[in-house]
Amino acid sequence: MTTDKGKKTPPKEEERTDVEGKQPGPAPVENGDETPHLEGDDPKTDAPGDDSALDNDIQEKLASAQEELREARDRVLRVSAEFENYKKRSAREMASHRKYANETLVKALLPVVDNLELAIRSAKENGKADDGLLEGIEMTRKEILKVFEKFGVTPIEAEGKPFDPSVHEAAMQEASETFPDNTVIREFQKGYMIQERLLRPAMVVVSRGEDGSGNVDAE
Repeated sequence: MTTDKGKKTPPKEEERTDVEGKQPGPAPVENGDETPHLEGDDPKTDAPGDDSALDNDIQEKLASAQEELREARDRVLRVSAEFENYKKRSAREMASHRKYANETLVKALLPVVDNLELAIRSAKENGKADDGLLEGIEMTRKEILKVFEKFGVTPIEAEGKPFDPSVHEAAMQEASETFPDNTVIREFQKGYMIQERLLRPAMVVVSRGEDGSGNVDAE
């Protein structure tokens, strides 16, 4: 700055500061331009193994998750199969229980039927029984047998049938010219089945040949 006398005077403080602020510097970044990388941020200088290590870590976690999912699915399938087997087993047990629920009661009534049949047979053989009494005993026996049949209890056919150790119990053997060997001649005690199960075997007399052939071990 000059004066009228031609002398130069130093610039004021405000003018000096304004001049200093106008000194050239880095150009401002316009909107939309990429942010300049700072020193050390250049991607080309990053460690090349970082991405590979990250990929390996992700792959390991993915494999572990898939293995856990497979094990969980196997456990669910096993539990489901076990539950289905349990339901089927329970259904069979319930059906069997309903089927044979009265077995103990029926078995306890068998001696009653035996005594009624014995009384009827004895009265017929002696010929001295009252007809009305005999008829009443016969009706009682028939009613009990109807109840038996209702619960799946049926008598075992024995007389004249081939001896079957699964349902017959041989009390003794007799030589017979009328029946073939190993045939039931007489029945001492009637046997019964409940559904497909043996309730009581029939106690029988079994035929044998004159030469002793066809022997059956009497229990």
